Amino acid sequence: MQRKPNRNRALVLQCLRGSKRYLVLAAFEVVLAILMLYLTSYVTSYALDYVLLGDDPSLPKWLFDFLTRRSEVTKTYWFCGLMFFVFTVLNGLFTFLRRRNVSVASEQMAKNMRDTLYRHLNAVPYDYHKHVSTGDLVQRCTSDVDTVRRFISNQLMEIIRIVVMFVTALVMMLSINVRMALICMVTLPILAVLSFVYFRFVRKYFTEADEAEGALSTAIQENLTGVRVVRAFGQQRAEFDKFTRLNTDYRKKNIFLNRLMAFYWSGSDAIGYIQIALALVFGVAFYANTHGTAHPFTLGNIYLFISLTNRLTWPVRQLGRILADLGKATVSLNRLNEILSVPAESEPGKAEKQLDLAKGIVFDHVCFGYDTPNDVLDDISFSVKAGQTVAILGSTGSGKSSLVQLLQRLYPTTSGTITVGGVPINDIDHETLRKSIAIVLQEPFLYSRTIKDNIKLVRPDATDEEMYAVAREAAVHDVILQFADGYDTIVGERGVTLSGGQQQRVAIARALMQNAPILIFDDSMSAVDTETDAKIRDALHARHGKGILFLISHRITTLCEADLILVLEHGRLVQTGTHAELMQQDGLYRRIAEIQDAPKGGAIA
Repeated sequence: MQRKPNRNRALVLQCLRGSKRYLVLAAFEVVLAILMLYLTSYVTSYALDYVLLGDDPSLPKWLFDFLTRRSEVTKTYWFCGLMFFVFTVLNGLFTFLRRRNVSVASEQMAKNMRDTLYRHLNAVPYDYHKHVSTGDLVQRCTSDVDTVRRFISNQLMEIIRIVVMFVTALVMMLSINVRMALICMVTLPILAVLSFVYFRFVRKYFTEADEAEGALSTAIQENLTGVRVVRAFGQQRAEFDKFTRLNTDYRKKNIFLNRLMAFYWSGSDAIGYIQIALALVFGVAFYANTHGTAHPFTLGNIYLFISLTNRLTWPVRQLGRILADLGKATVSLNRLNEILSVPAESEPGKAEKQLDLAKGIVFDHVCFGYDTPNDVLDDISFSVKAGQTVAILGSTGSGKSSLVQLLQRLYPTTSGTITVGGVPINDIDHETLRKSIAIVLQEPFLYSRTIKDNIKLVRPDATDEEMYAVAREAAVHDVILQFADGYDTIVGERGVTLSGGQQQRVAIARALMQNAPILIFDDSMSAVDTETDAKIRDALHARHGKGILFLISHRITTLCEADLILVLEHGRLVQTGTHAELMQQDGLYRRIAEIQDAPKGGAIA
């Protein structure tokens, strides 16, 4: 149970690097502002007792000497007013400086925290992203970070402020009159208990509200991302109803929290006013009973105790809010640490940074599975030489995509070895391996930027001529020129302004721009016609040279020219060979080839 707070504290301290100087300055300015605040009270008490009535005020000796030994001017009202004005201005100045320094520190902390989270999310294994909600991650990296930032900005200095103010007010009261000080603390235990009860009661509701916000963010993200599916199936009303339910739940939880806060603040305000009323009543009684005695309770004392009572009860009232905000910040930190506690991808011990593809790629008895060691791929063995094209065919769920994902080391193999350029894949540096592989997925992801930006994503310094060349190889150059803005056409989010075939071809151009020695096409020409498919394949064969090309497809026309064809079925490699060799065998490849060659409406031989 102790590990989370320790981890939270470590996260905050790590993200506060570069901000500690501002926090130290802010803490010093808090003390100075409180000193100015109490000096204004002392000046008012001095004006009432010494200047107005001629009584001895209850002031510290150094302050009384400062005010009285200068000249007769210090005994005038205008001097007291001037001192009150000076101390008030200084209080405002120190408050401004404190808020400025705290704001700089909190914003820097939030930036560091977002950088840390984003860096870690890019370093965690690929499998993590498949099991978490994108909307929830976005909510954690924005709303939860902002919750922590607000606590640092609003409440961290308040903790120092209430401690200093409470202790100072208590010492001042006790130095003037112990009995009156005890009377002015009558309601403090009630306020303290109310603050802790409020904190304990409200903490779990903050967690529920935070989770409700995460669910709402996820619903928005999924709806906007899947807008085509929603429209295609006419699910606008169902999605709206789902959003309304989540939104209503979020609203109810926040209204309940606001009601709790309203009850706490109104209740604590009432108790605070009762305490001030007690201070006034007993102060007047003490003044009447001690007037004319050797140790009178003065009019200035009444004012001091009323102002000090407010400064004594306010910190205790504020304690409930600080504890509540601390609870929210703790919940947010726990949610952030859930991300940071996921182990990052570890670099291999050797971390080879050079690959020699002349030695090819070898899969040696490779097995892989999510639940069991070989439930996805079972005993896969084959080798590819430099300059070869490998085609992969198989039914849905046969393990085609998983096989190439193992090549990128997005998942670790459960047994067997994969070597690239004669080096075991687990001994290759992550960045080196993945920069050597360009992959085009069946459902390509395009950023909401221009077509030029999407193609040049992997090489921002590439020339326009290089961009045009890869676009021609992807058979998309002429299509882009038909757009009103050409290559400066803005692509909608996830490429929604382009057709499926256009998206795939832009993604192919982006992959070709990388100039990677290993190219993987994961059924990435499924949305283009056969003529365009052939053009792209001809361009690939012409440019690839000594590289290695993997083609995953269900089209025999796409696969038939490959140097090696792998046929997968239920995670096992059931056939290997060239097109001519596989057509001589009775198996899945020939059956699919015969189906695709069969005339429409005719019988299958």
